[in-house]
Amino acid sequence: MKNLDLENDKIPKLIKNFAIPCVISMIVAALYNIVDQIFIGWSEAGAFGNAATNIVYPFTVIALAFALLVGDGAAALFNLSLGAKDNKKASKTIGNGLILLILIAIILSILGLIFNKQILNVFGGDPKEVECYKYAKDYLRIICYGLPFYIIGQGLNATIRSDGSPKYAMIATVIGAISNIILDPIFIFVFKMGVKGAAIATIIGQILTFFISIVYLRRANSFKINKDSVKLDRTICHKIISLGLASLITQLAIVIIIAVANNLVAKYGYNTISSAGNALGLATPLAVIGICMKVFGIVVSIVIGVSLGGMPIIGYNMGAGNIKRVKETIKYILITNFIIGCLAFIVFEFFPTFIINIFGKGNSFEYLEYAKYCLRIFLSGIILTCLIKTMSILLQAMGSSFKSTLLALSRDVIFFVPSIITIAHLSESVVTMLWSALIADVLAFILGVILLKNELKIK
Repeated sequence: MKNLDLENDKIPKLIKNFAIPCVISMIVAALYNIVDQIFIGWSEAGAFGNAATNIVYPFTVIALAFALLVGDGAAALFNLSLGAKDNKKASKTIGNGLILLILIAIILSILGLIFNKQILNVFGGDPKEVECYKYAKDYLRIICYGLPFYIIGQGLNATIRSDGSPKYAMIATVIGAISNIILDPIFIFVFKMGVKGAAIATIIGQILTFFISIVYLRRANSFKINKDSVKLDRTICHKIISLGLASLITQLAIVIIIAVANNLVAKYGYNTISSAGNALGLATPLAVIGICMKVFGIVVSIVIGVSLGGMPIIGYNMGAGNIKRVKETIKYILITNFIIGCLAFIVFEFFPTFIINIFGKGNSFEYLEYAKYCLRIFLSGIILTCLIKTMSILLQAMGSSFKSTLLALSRDVIFFVPSIITIAHLSESVVTMLWSALIADVLAFILGVILLKNELKIK
């Protein structure tokens, strides 16, 4: 942290230096999947291809979840250790985190290749939908080969930011994403590889990010990777996992949402009739929900980026016992993310058609109608969602892993899943079930305010 003084520099300056590169990195990371969806939507695969990527998407989120479990957990412990002037523990934290990332990456890649059929079935894939299922199977198989690079690259991104090099972390992610954006149309349209081409372009970008991130380990500011630091320490590994658990839960919650929604669509899609008198079916709502979740992911990425930008400041000052600066940082981040949520709400409620048209042309009336319902109803509580995600990360940065994890679980699992299942079963409609998101947002926001207030009183 050569040019930044976490104890004395003004909070807005520090957040600007950490958060802007972090936001860009998070948006770019989210673009990996959304760019594929856009180009596939304009290809011959169309809605079937988009439905297929939505089926595979939860598995890639699982990979990201484990990357952030270790990456964010190690980053939080690293900053707490630096604040307490324990440089040896700081280096050991990063070394242990690296080994955990490597082990997890290899295991997930092998599991994905061996159990690909079971994975597709869990996330709403139906072999009877022959074209869609074939696209999903091809996409998943290729993505699994790139998982080790993706997991390690994303996990190290948090380490690089926490070491005072947010711009380097941003560059590593941006180069990979730009590569993906350039290669997607080449593989999909020029080489006529379709969905397979999108997957290949994605993993090439991930490989680039991986190598750039690995190079940083040799030029780090505040830690050194050596034989001692990579020797696994049970206490440090346990602390890394406990601090990163909220990040894991936040991502896994997205998986649960998509898995539950996809299966409910498979059950009630043909029961739901559009205003034109036709059933929605399976492929249309699957593709639309996938697009809705990707757009939602962009907003959440911005919010998480701002929040993660404050983590080094909060963690360092917590370790140094400077609670006044911790509270000032929290206030600034909450206000910023509230504004972001308000802007997103305006876009989703008043300009849904603009968003929908980005993902392809020539869509059916049923497709367009359901897409508007999804954006306007499912994302109607986006302001509260932004604040919930923010409070969860702030609690994590303060070292309160239990409260952070509880809040991360509450919105997407404890409140959302029972709500959407209950409403869907009672109404037998994939439109009515969308209101469950707003119910979950209201309840989780109330819980988040209570948890954050109590934590600030304790500190």
